[in-house]
Amino acid sequence: MKSLPAIDRYIFRLVLMPMCGVFVIAASLLVLDKMLKLFDFVATEGGPVSVVFRMLANLLPEYASLAIPLGLLLGILLAFRKLATTSELDTMRAVGLSYTRLLRVPYMITLVLAALNLVIVSYLQPLSRYYYEQLQFELRSGALGASIKVGEFTTLQDKMALRIEQSREEGRQLIGIFARVASPKGQVLSISAREGRFLALKDNPDTIILRLTDGQIVQDAPGQAPRVLSFTRHDLPIDLPAVEEFRQRGGTEREYCLPELLRITWSDRVSEKLRNETSASLNFRLVEVAMMLLLPLLAVALAIPPKRSTSALGLFLSIVMVVAYHKVNEYGMAVSALGRVSPLLALWGPFVLFSALILWMYWRIAYVPGGQPIGALERFADNLGKWGRKLAARFNRNRIAGT
Repeated sequence: MKSLPAIDRYIFRLVLMPMCGVFVIAASLLVLDKMLKLFDFVATEGGPVSVVFRMLANLLPEYASLAIPLGLLLGILLAFRKLATTSELDTMRAVGLSYTRLLRVPYMITLVLAALNLVIVSYLQPLSRYYYEQLQFELRSGALGASIKVGEFTTLQDKMALRIEQSREEGRQLIGIFARVASPKGQVLSISAREGRFLALKDNPDTIILRLTDGQIVQDAPGQAPRVLSFTRHDLPIDLPAVEEFRQRGGTEREYCLPELLRITWSDRVSEKLRNETSASLNFRLVEVAMMLLLPLLAVALAIPPKRSTSALGLFLSIVMVVAYHKVNEYGMAVSALGRVSPLLALWGPFVLFSALILWMYWRIAYVPGGQPIGALERFADNLGKWGRKLAARFNRNRIAGT
């Protein structure tokens, strides 16, 4: 860092703090939104709370691939906006520093983050998506201890129905237990107990013991009168159902790593449907990373407001443009995955158009004297703000006169 000139170190500090802040905020919002849905899902399936955080950890690479470009864009934009509003940018320009020179450090950061994002979408994101789906499967199948649901009847191997009123200590202590067990000979046992605990058997991992405390057993056999037995402790063996193994990775195109996508796309041994899906996913990932290389130019073009103005329209517009472009890419991937449009047209076509718009905006701000790429929008927003303030003042005067 000491080898960099002072101006580059200054710009690096200006970019770094807001970039990290935006990244953390964006990732946190995405995680919190998903966390509520996962808590509801895990509670419905009766699984342990810890699985929620394991599932969220597997979603972080997917959220990072969205938060990194947004953090990069807003970090550079806020840094150059601060330089512009404090007139430091005018001083730098006056001593001969061009916008291209000032973007040296932001482009160093961009190259590092683009490489990081490429690794994420190529390897980490497909693997984490597979592990996330595996956790969902295990939760639904009961492999995570979620087969016994509180407050509901659970059927085990069509011969036992079990209901638990309360679960404490993460499922180790069970309160209010009712079980109905049917034997092959037609005998039916109705068991109720105040509490119980699950115990594992070292010699037989496929069977667990439900140790019941303070309860009754109603024994009903064909041709015999029911018998009622009271107990202080009773061990009820439960045969665990066989849990189906989860599928191999690659059930969807989202679970393929980048080399695998390339191999499938160029292979003649796979179906056309699979080839279209993998080709769409491959081009989507590449075009999202490629767009990061143009974000510094977009940030500078939108960061600098007109003279004697502190308008934040560029900040708002940058978020809208990046999110809209991402949604266009998602739609292009979906259409090309169906084989209706070539990925070169559906994904790289919008990339070329958006790149041309960004380059024109940067050329206006950097090489046209007094150029303002969103000058018309700035004037419209300013007039709209003045009209809104006048309307609010008139409304307040009418309200005061009415009272």
